[in-house]
Amino acid sequence: MNPLLSIPFAIPFDQIEAAHVVPGIRELISRAQAAIDAVIHTPSPRTYENTLLALDHSTEPLDVALSIVRHLETVATTQELREAFNAIQPEASAFYSAIPLNASLWQALKDFAATPEAAALTGIHRRNFTKTMDAFRRAGAELDEAGKKRSEAIDVELAHLTTKYSENVLDSTNAFELYLTEEAQLAGLPPSARAAARQSAEAKGQPGWRFTLQQPSYVAVMTYLDDRAVRESLYRAYATRASSGDHDNRSLTTRILELRQEKAKLLGFANFADLVLVERMAKTGAAARAFLEDLHDKTKPFFAVENEQLAAFAGQPLEAWDIAYWAEKQRVALYDFDEEELRPYFALPQVMEGLFEICRRLFGIVVTEAVGVPVWHDDVKTYVIRDEATGNHLGNFYSDFYPRENKRGGAWMDSFLTGLPRGDGWDPHLGLVCGNLTPPLGGQPALLTHRDVETIFHEFGHLLHHCLTRVPLRSMAGTNVAWDFVELPSQIMENWCWEREALDLFARHFETGSVIPEDLFNKMKRARTFRAANAQMRQLSFGMVDLALHTTYSPETDGDVVAFSRNLLAQFSAAPLPAEHAMINSFTHLFANPVGYAGGYYSYKWAEVLDADAFSRFRVEGVFNSEAGRDFRQQILAKGDSEDPAQLYRNFMGRDPDPQALLQRSGLLH
Repeated sequence: MNPLLSIPFAIPFDQIEAAHVVPGIRELISRAQAAIDAVIHTPSPRTYENTLLALDHSTEPLDVALSIVRHLETVATTQELREAFNAIQPEASAFYSAIPLNASLWQALKDFAATPEAAALTGIHRRNFTKTMDAFRRAGAELDEAGKKRSEAIDVELAHLTTKYSENVLDSTNAFELYLTEEAQLAGLPPSARAAARQSAEAKGQPGWRFTLQQPSYVAVMTYLDDRAVRESLYRAYATRASSGDHDNRSLTTRILELRQEKAKLLGFANFADLVLVERMAKTGAAARAFLEDLHDKTKPFFAVENEQLAAFAGQPLEAWDIAYWAEKQRVALYDFDEEELRPYFALPQVMEGLFEICRRLFGIVVTEAVGVPVWHDDVKTYVIRDEATGNHLGNFYSDFYPRENKRGGAWMDSFLTGLPRGDGWDPHLGLVCGNLTPPLGGQPALLTHRDVETIFHEFGHLLHHCLTRVPLRSMAGTNVAWDFVELPSQIMENWCWEREALDLFARHFETGSVIPEDLFNKMKRARTFRAANAQMRQLSFGMVDLALHTTYSPETDGDVVAFSRNLLAQFSAAPLPAEHAMINSFTHLFANPVGYAGGYYSYKWAEVLDADAFSRFRVEGVFNSEAGRDFRQQILAKGDSEDPAQLYRNFMGRDPDPQALLQRSGLLH
């Protein structure tokens, strides 16, 4: 029996093999097509249940199976799994692309639209009906046959190219390793980073210390290592990932942009950003650009001052591989604060326990570890979420926090199953959180940086959005919201990482159990806005290059995509970018998915405005105020896309967001 054909709540990760992928997904595509055909051939009268609701359910088994295969290819890839995924993805992409292009299905929706029931729809059902009709039109339902064929072909090619792009980034990241054999070369590197590098070398059967482009290793070198030549070597390798040989993404990047622009034009939009943003809070690429430009103008004076001060502190011209190193030394000098001092207080098991306790106090949920659940790697843990008041089972999730060579970089949340109403209750949800954090070393627990802690809280915010949803339609539940709203639940959670009351629940020395000393906490708080303008400009640079590539860029007039992107990014950089800088070739947020954050990277900053403002309510009412927490759960986390996100925000705050909140929190107000 192919385990992909019937997925239980406890997903049998220990049974799923590469050989199951192609036959399993093909069978599920066939079943999904039969379910869609059944919608089309449903006898009159057309109803919401036999048309829209049936359509919403038609692809669910296929959606779940594909999410599992995609996940495994991301966290536990093998050559066999990669080949199977690449083999089936074009077929899956063609199937999904064909749904809104199916003339008979479109007619069925229009037939329902003409019924009295459709005219009388209200609330979430009206919203689902309207959004479905709009989505079909936007996907090409009203194109002629030639247009439909071209749209489908574009989708299939994009699926193939973006998968290849992602694979090239992973392979080129793994291809780099640097061994240092003399301890003197490690000067400046903290003990935790030295131990990790030593363990990495031992795992490869090599002497010395091994450094890679994985985030824990790379960031430690760029921030602390005194040897400038080694820093330069790693920087250049990181900035040119997927830019040479068999892993070169340059042509893929150009072709992906070309296909996206063609699709936008085909569907009647001026550019790809306008196509993807029409359903989001910003609405247009121009509005998103105006938002970023306004933040840029307000940040630029602070940015200039910060960089002048750093150059003066260093007393020498700075290159790109010097910035993090000298900034850390400046921070220590200004605030007597070394972030490494915090590591002993952030043992991963305690961080998780503290996070769960914070969520219990705020949202009324209880999280406990589960045992005996099949997983894809020994590092993975599983948990159960229950409602504290009722004991109801709300959901389960997996956590996978350590880097591996067969796992992509970064941190993310994803969902496997969306619970729906059943009888007098709800089925539980199922999701996961992944990261690439410093693993346990030398018999000690994983000791994290404060930024690592923020990352865990961030991804768990996404998970809460999924697992606390109470929306009876799968396509509108959980994180299926506008992408410039989806980061609000994640980013607001980071605020508790800065509050003494919250930190004291979990930030305890892993050996002594003592809380963070008051002087160290005060140093940490004072240093919070250190080089905030540079941090903001970095995010603005990503948003601006994204919008430029997806609104105005043309190879004919703007030339090579790497050079174009480098020149734009350089305007936001604290130091000159080297001539070979090719970050755009490894920008997976934009190019590892047919859509992803393309045209929408500004969403992080947009949602930062929302989260900075929304957290002000907790500042006033109390960081553990249960009424504010309950309101956030009920008005934001539970609602999914059941209402317009601007209205959901107003429901929680009682007003529209204050755009000054982010600048105030970042110390960027005059």
